[in-house]
Amino acid sequence: MTEINRALADLALIRNQIAGARLFRGFGPTVVAGTGVLALIAAMWQNQQGVQAAAEYFTLWLGVAVLSLALIGTEMWALSKRHHGGLAGPFVWGMAEAFLPAGLAGASIAAVLYRFVPEAMGLLPGLWQILIALGLFSAGARLPASLRIAGAWYFLAGLASLILASTGGLSPWLMGLPFGLGQLLVALCLYLAGRNHG
Repeated sequence: MTEINRALADLALIRNQIAGARLFRGFGPTVVAGTGVLALIAAMWQNQQGVQAAAEYFTLWLGVAVLSLALIGTEMWALSKRHHGGLAGPFVWGMAEAFLPAGLAGASIAAVLYRFVPEAMGLLPGLWQILIALGLFSAGARLPASLRIAGAWYFLAGLASLILASTGGLSPWLMGLPFGLGQLLVALCLYLAGRNHG
């Protein structure tokens, strides 16, 4: 029985190494573009409503993030099953491993700022954008090379958002515009990479 367990463990290791070495094809440009449009619509709506307090401001953006993750995650699983077959699980897990640290860091920073330094909540959009850039860069070897451009966008937009946030106040546009344009850029990179690959 030990030999069988060892052989199964070796097969699992080989599958994970194959998944780590191949290009991930689980992100679709249409859904990613849709999340960018969603961010722009949320910014327009929140701008019209006026920003009342940090809790209302970030409740909307947390909802946008959760909906976007659900849409992208659902499509990611479906596309992974189609493109990667039996290796879909290791491929999806590999992407999750690349983005999970940035996601957990973003949630932790939001909780700490909200609880202990609420006056600094305006820095959160820029910090989140920088964390997305880090996620894109850490997953870079498994994604089309053109997505490094999107990573650079998120990084520079994050720095700009941090600078602009220093003027005070919560701006829907500091959250919505960088994410909206960033997701549209990611979608364009995915579309062009898919055309070149297909």
